[in-house]
Amino acid sequence: MSTSPDVGRRREAGQTLAGHTHVRRPLAMHITQLNRECLLCLFSFLDKDSRKSLSRTCSQLRDVFEDPTLWPLLHFHSLAELKKDNFRLGPALRSLSICWHSSRVQVCSIEDWLKSAFQRSICSQHESLVNDFLLQVCNRCPNLASVTLSGCGHVTDDCLARLLLSCPRLRALRLENCARVTNRTLAAVAAHGRALQTLHVDFCRNVSTAGLLRLRAACPGLTLSAEHSAAMIPDQPPLARGCAASVSPAAPGGQCLPHATSSCGGRARN
Repeated sequence: MSTSPDVGRRREAGQTLAGHTHVRRPLAMHITQLNRECLLCLFSFLDKDSRKSLSRTCSQLRDVFEDPTLWPLLHFHSLAELKKDNFRLGPALRSLSICWHSSRVQVCSIEDWLKSAFQRSICSQHESLVNDFLLQVCNRCPNLASVTLSGCGHVTDDCLARLLLSCPRLRALRLENCARVTNRTLAAVAAHGRALQTLHVDFCRNVSTAGLLRLRAACPGLTLSAEHSAAMIPDQPPLARGCAASVSPAAPGGQCLPHATSSCGGRARN
């Protein structure tokens, strides 16, 4: 017995002649049924906050969040993000950037001895954040290849020297508007940056022409950028009281005149 085209279409749609419907159950898969590779791929498309939120749902997804291979890249847009628990540091980290573009960066860039009490109170809330974070990076991320720091006015030469020692595979170091970076960082690059191929010290006012020339002579193959750095006015701290009379005459009112190259106080660029 042949069936009409209309009956055939209704059967294909799951409807029987008796008027009953039969709905085919769709294929369903829970996220936890995916293998580890698929879960890592899925997590990689999420930002740090979303990864953390998803990891709270079950132990399996928390294990994926804790997997070091999930974190080869870390980008931070404020110093407050460094205090969050939505990322992990590990040997898989290859690229790190901390770029802080805020009005507070201008406060951090003021010489310490010229800051008001209010400005010092602002800086006290975050002045050690980047240095402490980089020390953790030194201990946990030996395979780091690229670091970018912008607007990190409190990062120090000592911290960067330790980073160069702890991360021997570092190939690119980009520093911008880091007021406390001096020629000591350039000397550390010459001494310890054996794998370094690119160095930027842009708008770093305490880097001098002499320091750049010494680094160029020591590392002729290094790609070096120092936009506006050597042309900026360096920090000129006031002299210590005990050295004022022997180094420079006193200014009106009994204050010591600043002297950039004094051995009794201050940071000599050369």
